[in-house]
Amino acid sequence: MGAKSGIVETELVSDITVRLGNTKFYLHKFPLLSKCARFQKLIPTTGDENIDIHIHDIPGGPKAFEICAKFCYGMVVTLNAYNVVAARCAAEYLEMNETVDKGNLIYKIDVFLSSSIFRSWKDSIIVLGTTKAHLPWSEDLKLVSHCIDSIASKASVDTSKVEWSYTYNRKKLSTENDLDMQWNGVKKQPSVPKDWWVEDLTDLDIDSYKQVISAIKTMGMVPKDAVGEAIKAYTYKKLPSLSKVSMIHGDGKVRAMLVTITCLLPSEKGSVSCSFLLKLLRATNLLKCGEMCRKELVKRIGRQLDEASVSDLLIPTVDGETTGYDIDMILSIVEEYVRQDNKNTQKHNAEVNGHVQAPSTSMITVAKVIDGYLTEVAKDPNTPVLKFINLAEAISGNSRPFHDGLYRAIDMYMKEHPSLSKSDKKKLCCLMDCKKLSPEACAHAVQNERLPLRTVVQVLYHEQTRASAAATVRADSICIGSYESSRSGATTNTEDEWDGVIGVEDLSLSSKTTKLEKCHNAEKSHGSSKSTANGKAKGGATPKKVLGKMLSSKALTGERSSSDSSDSAILRSQDHPKRTPSRSTKPSAAA
Repeated sequence: MGAKSGIVETELVSDITVRLGNTKFYLHKFPLLSKCARFQKLIPTTGDENIDIHIHDIPGGPKAFEICAKFCYGMVVTLNAYNVVAARCAAEYLEMNETVDKGNLIYKIDVFLSSSIFRSWKDSIIVLGTTKAHLPWSEDLKLVSHCIDSIASKASVDTSKVEWSYTYNRKKLSTENDLDMQWNGVKKQPSVPKDWWVEDLTDLDIDSYKQVISAIKTMGMVPKDAVGEAIKAYTYKKLPSLSKVSMIHGDGKVRAMLVTITCLLPSEKGSVSCSFLLKLLRATNLLKCGEMCRKELVKRIGRQLDEASVSDLLIPTVDGETTGYDIDMILSIVEEYVRQDNKNTQKHNAEVNGHVQAPSTSMITVAKVIDGYLTEVAKDPNTPVLKFINLAEAISGNSRPFHDGLYRAIDMYMKEHPSLSKSDKKKLCCLMDCKKLSPEACAHAVQNERLPLRTVVQVLYHEQTRASAAATVRADSICIGSYESSRSGATTNTEDEWDGVIGVEDLSLSSKTTKLEKCHNAEKSHGSSKSTANGKAKGGATPKKVLGKMLSSKALTGERSSSDSSDSAILRSQDHPKRTPSRSTKPSAAA
């Protein structure tokens, strides 16, 4: 049974029945005709019979019509932020304008909107939220645009002029943490944070939110990091699963929301965190939001990849993939970062005096993060060796001051892939530079049975070179000290005398002169006990002894087969330059 409404109690019998769906309103002609031009067209002026009128498309429905009908009867109507849009649209539908009667309902509502609603921060947001239910009326009447302008202008106002209430339950931005500190023992009045408006907007639907954020960005008064914080807060409010490790699920509406959020992100670098961007990329990848959305996020992430952590990069693959993590996605991000880094480097003169400029701090940080990522994906038995190599090669070797992280990733991959072929092992080991391994990594590598013999020999060789260079520098300092003490009376050096002093830049494994041998003998006589202690501290055995033991053990176990011989780096005669017999110009201490 339909609802019935009489609006007012009167002795006069109603002469018009207005039907709105299942709701009936028993009214009188005269009050309606005096205020509504639409009823003037629907109700005949002659005849006393009861008229039945059906209205199906009035915006706001029965509740909005009831407000208009009460106004026609001169009754007091209550308007607020929740019903004013419906009432305004219904009044427009019924044509309750000034041409029918002065001070009609349309005029009254417009005054209420301009003097009260649009002056209030929270009421403007509430009204904007109600406009969607009354489209296209609310848009044609410019109610939507007025709300957006009101909200955007208030969000853009200087924080010192914010005098209205707002919701703020979050931490202030890092740039504002020191604004509320005490000064000379007197606590300052708490300042209004520049992102004070963020939380109140999270109640809007995505379409209204997009319009507001676009208007705020157009005005250009709000800092970009505050806009980015607003988008981040809105995303976590609407998609709480985005901040969790678990996979996000959704339908077409969620996909549309993610695409809209991606488009709203400020273009400036650092306006949102790299971690948040990677979470968006993970969600858009899982929900297949499209190639355009993916490329946009990859481009943005590539600009600030140095802020990412290893856990942020662990993006799971979509259904149908055998690997656990999407390595191709990370490779595309790294390639984008390298491209932009190279472009920036060219702007700052990449080469100075013919020498390539050292890698930036950002590039070194990215290399470290990628090495950590490689270590994690190496644990997946299904990670293809080619994808592993391609990602490792995406970062140049010059960007890694030390190769310990890369060695750790390679060792982990070999450990989790025991059936790896010798050829693939060689390719993996070619990724790292043995000269850039720390002493600790070298000590681990020479005892690592998973590494090819060639790599172990290279590590031993470079360790021996490093140890010889260090010993030569110490010997040189002793010779210089002895030489200076014997020449203490001299104030200048002739050209021939300077030839007797060896510079550090002249020291190398392939250039041992008679003077170098002389210094080496002095090192033996003055620091033999110290060298012995250092040898024990590094593991007891010298690199030559370790190499000898390793070669003999591999020969006994039959590891060095004919196919293995090509993998072994046997040091040639030119790798070990013959030492020139030392010709001491001074008698030794023993003599």
